[in-house]
Amino acid sequence: MEWFLEKATEIGIDEITPIICKHSERKVVKEDRLEKVIISAMKQSLKFQLPKLNRTTSFSDFIQQDFDGELFIAHCEETTKKSLKSELKPTQKITLLIGPEGDFSTKEIETALLNKFIPVSLGESRLRTETAGIVATQSVAFFNE
Repeated sequence: MEWFLEKATEIGIDEITPIICKHSERKVVKEDRLEKVIISAMKQSLKFQLPKLNRTTSFSDFIQQDFDGELFIAHCEETTKKSLKSELKPTQKITLLIGPEGDFSTKEIETALLNKFIPVSLGESRLRTETAGIVATQSVAFFNE
């Protein structure tokens, strides 16, 4: 998680919400430590915006929020998915869910779909969680340059 936050901050992510899912290995997140990682990465990369680190929340609480913009969920189940890059539009606000190691549970995916999240693929390879987060972050950043 720290490595992802560091790299995503360097790339230019706006907001991050750690989510506890059924398959999450860690159920406790040290938010003060994560905040320090983000601040350090912001300084190192000469970014002028500190990404907002939201409080850790459960998947079920997170998914019930009112969201602005496009909603996506990247998961590994063998279902029909659109390519993330084909769904991106310039300067749109997006919320993208990246699952834990072991992916989202089937129920979590179904809940996301019922809440208007669009299933997307990040490519042909099965990616580790932190790699998927970096690929998604860079895809959005590159698209908006």
